Amino acid sequence: MGLLENKFSDNIVTTTVDSVLNWGTNTSMFSLILGTACCGIEMMAVGYSRFDVLERFGMLFRFSPRQSDLMLVAGTVTKKMAPVVKTIYDQMSEPRWVIAVGSCAISGNIYNSYSTLQGVDRIIPVDLYIPGCPPVPEAITYGIMELNRQISQGRRIRKQVSIVDPTAQPRESVDLIKRPGYVKMPTAADYAAHLGDETLALPANLTQLLASSPKESE
Repeated sequence: MGLLENKFSDNIVTTTVDSVLNWGTNTSMFSLILGTACCGIEMMAVGYSRFDVLERFGMLFRFSPRQSDLMLVAGTVTKKMAPVVKTIYDQMSEPRWVIAVGSCAISGNIYNSYSTLQGVDRIIPVDLYIPGCPPVPEAITYGIMELNRQISQGRRIRKQVSIVDPTAQPRESVDLIKRPGYVKMPTAADYAAHLGDETLALPANLTQLLASSPKESE
């Protein structure tokens, strides 16, 4: 400690604000369950008594994005599920982190088809990747430990300037991801645009058709 050594009593500890905030985050991280396929079973096994990882790291599975700061995407993400994943991520409060568990969440794996999203990082930022098909619970445990290391080294007061990776694939908008059988439905704005219309656009010969139609007998 240099000049500060032996200058205070025994019950005083000197540290930084970033270290205190990062320590609190590491020891009370709430993870959101987002198991979309078979990798979700391995993610659940992490919380079982055999491995007991959640208790070791002070973690707790939550079912609400507003109470979570870590999203574990475990399994295949389809294009139909992509808007749901993006909405849940947007509802999480800052700071928030994302771990892609399994090859399907990372790159789509063997499912290079019209209905599968080729990596969850195309719609949301991913902080850590855990490869495997499926990854064993020990691998998920190591991934959580690696994320804790990244959080401990992060800055809260003076944040570092983010550097854009030129080799990273561009992130797509969920509005541009069309799932199979997609049909654009009219929105509230479409209906509101016609609220001021006094008359409807009817065929020009509709009046003649109605007049020439035989009347029902009384």
